[in-house]
Amino acid sequence: MVQWAVVIAGGVVVGYGAMSRRLSTTVISGPLVFMAVGLAIGPLGLDLLDRADDPEFTSLLLESALTLLIFADSAAIRRRDLRTEEFLPLRLLALGLPATVALGWLLAWPLLPGLGVWELALVAIILARTDSALGQQAFSNKRVPPLVRGGLGVESGLNDGLVLPFFVLALAAADEGHGHPGVVETFLRALLLSGVAGLAVGWAGACVLRWSVDRGWSATDWRQFLTIAVPVVTYVLCVAVDGSGFIGAWAAGMAFGVGSRRAQTARAGHGNSPDPTRYTRFTELLGLLLAPLSFLVFGAIILGPVLEHLSWRTVVYALISLTVVRMLPVALSLIGTGLRPASVAYIGWFGPRGLASVVFGLLAYEEHLPGMALLTEVIAVPSA
Repeated sequence: MVQWAVVIAGGVVVGYGAMSRRLSTTVISGPLVFMAVGLAIGPLGLDLLDRADDPEFTSLLLESALTLLIFADSAAIRRRDLRTEEFLPLRLLALGLPATVALGWLLAWPLLPGLGVWELALVAIILARTDSALGQQAFSNKRVPPLVRGGLGVESGLNDGLVLPFFVLALAAADEGHGHPGVVETFLRALLLSGVAGLAVGWAGACVLRWSVDRGWSATDWRQFLTIAVPVVTYVLCVAVDGSGFIGAWAAGMAFGVGSRRAQTARAGHGNSPDPTRYTRFTELLGLLLAPLSFLVFGAIILGPVLEHLSWRTVVYALISLTVVRMLPVALSLIGTGLRPASVAYIGWFGPRGLASVVFGLLAYEEHLPGMALLTEVIAVPSA
C-alpha cells in the first residue's frame, strides 16, 4: 500500500510542478494541495498511509525539511535587512511575537482544561511562529508592497531562533519528573551546547567553502553539496549530545552566512567569493520540496485521525489562533507606523502555523506528555 502512496505523491509533485506558476496567482498553495492529497490517501480516504507503518520515516521527513529550511533562512538573514525593512521586523519580533505567545497561552486556559500549565505554553509557542515555506507566494507576489514582503521575510527567518529556545525549555518543563532531563540540563545542552556546536560547524563550513572557491579547487555542483552537509552534520552532532538539532541548524546558518559574507567583503575585488544565498540555493530548494511532501504525510497520518475525534473546544481555539491570537498583537505592535489597515490585516493574517508547528507538535507527541492526545489535536487543526 505504501508503494501506491509513493506513486500518488510523485504524481502530485509532477502535477503541481506543471501548474505551479499558474497556481501561484491563486489562493491554492503547494502545502494546501499536498495536505488535501494526504487526507485522501490516509485513514479517512484510501487508507494507504498510516503512522504505525513507519513512524521513523515520518519523523525523518518532517525534521529533515525543517532543518534545511531553518538553515537556509538563517544563512540568508543580514543585519542590513533589519535596516532596509525599517521598523517592521523589529516590531513584529520584539513586540508582536511575545504578545502572540502570551495571548495564545491565556486564551488556551479556559478552552483547553485537559492540559497543564506548560502544555498550554507549548501550544501557544508552537502556534506563534511564522513559516517561510507557507509564505513563498507572499514573498514573490509583486502586488504586495515591498516593505511588507521584505519585513515578513526577515521575520520568518529570524523567529526560528527566537521561538526555538522557548519551545525546548517549555517542553522540558512539561516533561520534567517523567525520567527526562530537567530545565537546567536542557538549557545547557539544547541552547548553549547546540548553539556553540552550530556556530562552530557553520563557520568551519564557510571557511572551507571560501578556501576552496578562492583556489578554484571545487566544482560548482559540489559546492552545493558541501553546503547541504553543514546543517546535516550539525543536526546529527547536536542530537548525539542530547541537544537540539534545530537550534544547532539555526546557529550554523547564522555562522555560515556571516562567514561567507565577511569573506566576500574582504575580497570585494575577487568576483569568486562565496555568496551564502547562492550556495544555499540547493539546500533551500530541497527543503521546499520536502516541505509539501511533509504536509502530505501530515494530512494522511496526523490530521486525518485527528479530524475523526474533533471537539468543539479544539475548533474554537483553532479559529481564535488563526485570527485574534496573531492579528491583535500584530495590530498593536504596528500602531503609529503609518501602515494602511489593509497592510496591517495582511501582515496579521500571514504567519502562525506551518511546517515548524507540525514538527514541534510531533516532538511533543513523542515525549508522551499527559495531555498528548489533546495537545496533538489542538496543534494539528490550526496547522492545517
